[in-house]
Amino acid sequence: MFVEYTGLVNIDGPLIAIKGVRAASFEEVVEIRLGSGERRLGRVLEIEGDIAVIQVFEGTSDISLRNTRVRFTGRPLEITLSPEILGRVFDGLGRPIDGFGDIFPEVRMDINGSPMNPISRRYPRDFIQTGISSIDGLMTLIRGQKLPIFSGSGLAHNELAVQLVRQAKITGESKAGFAIVFAAMGVKNDVADYFKKSFEDSGVIDHVAMFINLASDPPVERIVTPRSALTAAEYLAFTLNMDILVILTDITAYCEALREISSSKGEIPSRKGFPGYMYSDLASLYERAGLIAGSTGTITQIPILTLPNDDITHPIPDLTGYITEGQIVLDRDLTQKGIYPPVSVLPSLSRLMKDGIGKGFTRDDHGSCSTQLFSSYARVQDVRALASVIGEDELSEIDRLYMKFGKAFEDEFITQGMDENRPVEMTLDMGWKLLGILPPGELDRVDEETLKQHYPGYAGAAGSADAAAGAAVGI
Repeated sequence: MFVEYTGLVNIDGPLIAIKGVRAASFEEVVEIRLGSGERRLGRVLEIEGDIAVIQVFEGTSDISLRNTRVRFTGRPLEITLSPEILGRVFDGLGRPIDGFGDIFPEVRMDINGSPMNPISRRYPRDFIQTGISSIDGLMTLIRGQKLPIFSGSGLAHNELAVQLVRQAKITGESKAGFAIVFAAMGVKNDVADYFKKSFEDSGVIDHVAMFINLASDPPVERIVTPRSALTAAEYLAFTLNMDILVILTDITAYCEALREISSSKGEIPSRKGFPGYMYSDLASLYERAGLIAGSTGTITQIPILTLPNDDITHPIPDLTGYITEGQIVLDRDLTQKGIYPPVSVLPSLSRLMKDGIGKGFTRDDHGSCSTQLFSSYARVQDVRALASVIGEDELSEIDRLYMKFGKAFEDEFITQGMDENRPVEMTLDMGWKLLGILPPGELDRVDEETLKQHYPGYAGAAGSADAAAGAAVGI
């Protein structure tokens, strides 16, 4: 039985308060009817005695204290789901906004989901090929992983997100059951249009379910958007047994909405004004990725964060790093050099990479090639620092080869066209070609047998700098 109340005791930002409420439930959906007849949705945010505090999704403008009617529905916020959601565009509440009509539901699911039982989790295996060398070769994305992208304001994270949607794929028997759930939070109209047009023009929209929350939409809806998207992903993965890649952009906008609502509730702020429970709130999103025993479906997450003032120690990336399994960091200096995608290799990593590469997954030399590229590029940074002090002319012959390697690595391996899709085999071959600039004696992270198979013009571990320079012709 529905219970309806007339009149409010308070309106504060996106929140309204009602007195005399009985038998209300936390997260319960309410229907709000204004004096003009307009209807809005809300959900119970807090209950204290007989007072219920309600978030209003469409905002509280034009709401009156006296003649507003609130009806409690007795159910949580749910979205309707069916296989038809692929190829469709929804708002943050899961309502279609593409003009193609409503979804004919097979199920209705609570957007809050259920936490995965740790005992039921399977360990992530198998890689997802993105076609981007810096990711596939050095910080490989594994099915069931949570791998965030840390970006700065104005960097190419939107372009990278589009390229990931366009190119990401899996290999093997389950490749036909691969789809993407894309959620954008707090984006401007032109960015939302860019995402939709890019997916339509590239022909991938048919296996993408989009959830769009605009910057002009109420912040309350921003809180719901990733949960709606993840609920859709759980349906596709664990009901239809599909492999789902979820891309969430921008988590920073989500956290700022969380801070705004927390402030409206009068809660005591923590670091930078964010609520003290932000860690557990983010975990409730990120931990909905993974593999479950008994299901062949998987959910892989790529959350995208814009770092305020490029500060990687800011609470949002800091807490995200505790929960997720690595990070991909975009660099402003590389952007200024004209390098796309501007992936900063050294602070980036994938903690699950070792379990999804190598023989039977990518190629048996993947681990050795990746480790050596990391090591050699780290040495490049030391040599560049030395050259800035003593000048490049005073460098040793080996250091000059490292300088040459560093430039070629950035110009050829990291740099890649937005429409360029590189198979992982091409990425690894390119890595070995670049390592051929250095003498084999410098490749101390690779065993002799692997060097024999993959090092260009291998002539023994005692190879000289001159031999390596000769092998590097054409790079």
